Amino acid sequence: MSRWQKIWRFIPLFSVMMFLLTGCGQDTLSALKPRGPVARDQLFLMKLSLGIMMVVVLIVIVLYIYVLMRFRKKKGDNTIPKQVEGNHVLEIVWTVIPIILLVVLAVPTVAYTFKLSENHIGDKDAVHVKVTAHAFWWQFEYPELGIATAQDLVIPKGKKVAFELTSADVLHSFWVPSLGGKIDTNPGSNTNVLYLQADEVDTFKGKCAELCGASHALMDFKVKSLEQADFDKWVNKMKTPAVVPADAKAGEQLFKDNCMSCHAVSPQGLGMGPNLNGFASREMVAGILAHTDENIVKWIKDPQAEKPGNKMPAFGATLKDDQINSIVKYLDSLK
Repeated sequence: MSRWQKIWRFIPLFSVMMFLLTGCGQDTLSALKPRGPVARDQLFLMKLSLGIMMVVVLIVIVLYIYVLMRFRKKKGDNTIPKQVEGNHVLEIVWTVIPIILLVVLAVPTVAYTFKLSENHIGDKDAVHVKVTAHAFWWQFEYPELGIATAQDLVIPKGKKVAFELTSADVLHSFWVPSLGGKIDTNPGSNTNVLYLQADEVDTFKGKCAELCGASHALMDFKVKSLEQADFDKWVNKMKTPAVVPADAKAGEQLFKDNCMSCHAVSPQGLGMGPNLNGFASREMVAGILAHTDENIVKWIKDPQAEKPGNKMPAFGATLKDDQINSIVKYLDSLK
């Protein structure tokens, strides 16, 4: 058996494996499991277009098989079939039907496109969030509430969230698959708008959907949907300064000496790096590492090893282990 014959034998196995793997994934990272009205409308359009395409493909396959069987050359029959140059009825049918299908697809597509592109910034019933994409992290500012955070976007359940999106460096793309489609964040004055809504209390995963650099695949964030009362409590906690215990004061001073030039620790703090207000309550470190003291130490010592291309300098060579541990103790107090 030749080498190519051996390879071809594995193609059916690979096909089955690929089919099975299409069912793998996370509920909070799938556009096929919508958790809000925007995502449901977009899924309806996907199903509509897919359904129309499947019907067309099925009809074409059936006609192809019928013609292949009905008009195939029979053994011993050498007669030349009747030559047909055209049929006005058939030509009208296969011209009118595609037009009808296009209208069926175009009308809801145009309607939903205008509906989903509405600008809700300024609506009194919507939460306004300014999103700024950085390489490779996300900044979320709530201008009306006077707070800002990073990596963890917190929203109230059942309420429209109006996003104003831009980028601080290169082109990125904001995407929360469970809540709606992606939209680009452009550098400069070109600001995009988007609105999303979550119908359930849950934590959804968001990603950058535009190739933006070495750690594009690690540019993740979380969207936490809370009941309105819990959201209000979160806002109040973000506005309340953290109480630094006495044994973390040394770490606080080290943080001010080494980190404060980039990172803020205040309700509305905006700086070159992520605002670390409420840092101890976050589930992830740098959006990708489990929130443990060991991972915080690893990140402070050598952030490039965890997320290549990010702009945070390494402190493993400039700070001693006990100094880094003191900073970690201070960060653990920022609840």
